[in-house]
Amino acid sequence: MEARLIHRVVPVYPPEARAANISGTVKLHVIVSTEGTVGQLDILSGPPELIKAALEAVRQWRYKPFLLNDEPVEVDTYIDIIFSLGG
Repeated sequence: MEARLIHRVVPVYPPEARAANISGTVKLHVIVSTEGTVGQLDILSGPPELIKAALEAVRQWRYKPFLLNDEPVEVDTYIDIIFSLGG
């Protein structure tokens, strides 16, 4: 999936979460449409304070369309967005 990603938006760390020293991983289930856009986006887990930022960023991601027998197809995948306060 990473190789087909053509536009990635990095999530903005929520100032409130940073101030509260909250870090962690937001796990998402994503369906990439036949056009390469993020279609269905479901939250699997993660700190509630970080979820909105992760969703806002991933909704803007774009992929080179996936082809099967030269026809574009939807792709089911999982994405981990890691929020880290270190370095």
